[in-house]
Amino acid sequence: MKFYVCIKQVPDIDAPIQIKNGNLIQDTDRTVLNAYDASAVEEALVLTEKHGGEVEVVLIGPNQAKETIRKALAMGAHKATHIETREESYDSSVYASILASFFEDKDYDVISCGKQSQDTDAGLTGSMLAEHLDLPYSTNAVALSAQNGQLRVKRQGDAGQELIALPLPCLVSCSNDMNEPRIPSLKGIMQSKRKPMETIALDALEIDESALEAKTAVTGYREKPKREAGQKFEGEPEETARQVARLLDEEANVV
Repeated sequence: MKFYVCIKQVPDIDAPIQIKNGNLIQDTDRTVLNAYDASAVEEALVLTEKHGGEVEVVLIGPNQAKETIRKALAMGAHKATHIETREESYDSSVYASILASFFEDKDYDVISCGKQSQDTDAGLTGSMLAEHLDLPYSTNAVALSAQNGQLRVKRQGDAGQELIALPLPCLVSCSNDMNEPRIPSLKGIMQSKRKPMETIALDALEIDESALEAKTAVTGYREKPKREAGQKFEGEPEETARQVARLLDEEANVV
């Protein structure tokens, strides 16, 4: 099986952040492989180790993102492509357009990615890319298996888990509940330095200029409002139950 896994370099969510005058201030030197993408890499490795094949990771980002690519290679990915850009604030539609141009002439069985990135939590790039490429796809996968020329996907739905069979080629976005990504070994880290990594300039891809214009914009950041204190009820159970039901109906409008 030929897997392409789309990965992203994101800020370390454990690094301290500040919000000042509506702007987000974070430690730009502390960046990591997106956790959801790491699970997608792990699952691709598990399937190719079982059925044979190859895993290639693809990343859109600046030059310093090569360190994140090496992390995926150290995990076991066979090779990588770095689409080098100067811009770091693309939205989902731009990422999907760039990736669609890259995959236009590629052969693959599965394209996978994290269901969202931990910096924006937008969760839109995978489905947009599937639309660009006219691929069957599934989101929020928690388990994958390959059977009879199909990718079997167990996904977490709103009301429980669902089982979906996707014909190949296809696209799937992966939850970080899928697995526990392996920690690269010293041998894997050393081997990653010798694995092929192709760098492609964004200008080398045939992309319409309008596709590189973001469709959304962040207007500002603010602190999460503090949670209001809960209301405590005392008295007989029947009376407190009536109070709760009345408040749910009259104030919360949920009954």
